[in-house]
Amino acid sequence: MSETNPEGLRGGSGSDSAVVAASPAPVDVRALLCAIATVSIVGVGLSLTMTLIAVRLGEQGYSAKAIGVNPTAAGLATLIAAAFVPGWARRFGVRRVLVVALLACMLSLLGMAAMENYWAWLGIRAVFGAALTALFVVSEYWINAIAPPERRGMVIGVYAASVALGFAAGPSILALVGTASSAPFFAAILLFALAAAPIVLGSSAEPEIKNTPHVPVFGFLLKAPVVSLAGLLHGAIETAGMGLLPVYALRAGLSAETGAIFVSLFAFGNVIFQLPVGFVSDKINRNLLLLAISVLGLGGALVLGAAGPGALVFFCIALVAWGGIVGSFYAVALAQLGARHHGAELASANAAFVMLYSIGLLAGPPFVGFGMDFLGADGFFFSIAAMLAPYLALQIWFSGREDEAS
Repeated sequence: MSETNPEGLRGGSGSDSAVVAASPAPVDVRALLCAIATVSIVGVGLSLTMTLIAVRLGEQGYSAKAIGVNPTAAGLATLIAAAFVPGWARRFGVRRVLVVALLACMLSLLGMAAMENYWAWLGIRAVFGAALTALFVVSEYWINAIAPPERRGMVIGVYAASVALGFAAGPSILALVGTASSAPFFAAILLFALAAAPIVLGSSAEPEIKNTPHVPVFGFLLKAPVVSLAGLLHGAIETAGMGLLPVYALRAGLSAETGAIFVSLFAFGNVIFQLPVGFVSDKINRNLLLLAISVLGLGGALVLGAAGPGALVFFCIALVAWGGIVGSFYAVALAQLGARHHGAELASANAAFVMLYSIGLLAGPPFVGFGMDFLGADGFFFSIAAMLAPYLALQIWFSGREDEAS
């Protein structure tokens, strides 16, 4: 890990500085596929659940702000749990942590199906969020640890595309099974059960974490602000999109099913963008790529907010493109993280990154929900633009101070 270049601003390539001209190390493809398959299946169940809860609360008459606050229980749990996940993985092993986390997710979904109550769901989502934290922190560490440095961006792109495909599929399943019964909860439970199969198949290749140095969240934020804030922004935008796009549709006079389709389109953009973005991130400076994502993301949010869903075909196409753009924040930043940290340090740095993602998850939905209550349906996009603008300013400031930051 380079101690002298906190934001990786020097150099024209996004590829890892440690790459040498030697032949690449062999890649454990089976282990990569198993880890990616697990989180992809989890993504299906997670997006189905997030959209279902938002629709149910919206139909019960809760405000957009109240609906936006509900996912913050999961965000708070994630913020707390992420600090402990590397230690759990070291003590109990990667596979055991993943299996226990999947069981906790299934029990949480069963509780939501049994108790349809705003405050009960708030508590259950905290447990659900902690379990999901373990799933994503450990899986991402597994993937990043064995990804070949010269192809790290592409591997992370495959991972991000697979998870995004799962996120896109979830609301589509919801559109098929409906939102009125307990059937979608049981569909999600089945998906989480299926996610255990790849873990068992790839258990022989699970990485071992020998020690877990502490990486303070705010120290990580100060050391690598552009990379770490990309994770925070992604958490805010993704969670707001999954939780409040259905409410946006209802506020715009459209059906709940149309809102579920909007979520699918938003997530589908990730699927088609991640592989090309991952390829590009291996070829150019990743901070410059993050800057381009910010510019396009801000412009897209303003265009979508101004246009609205009146011209539905244009809106849907633009939503796919915009979802792919803003959905690239996480993958590019995660690849940069893996390029600069190794071994047990990578597990702790990844946990800090997920904790910052969780801060975004906590802050994003209430902020966007308030914007919608204040500005109407289009406040969804204008609120996200308001989050992207200061981040873009920070990136420009750092790029103008390359010598000082290096």
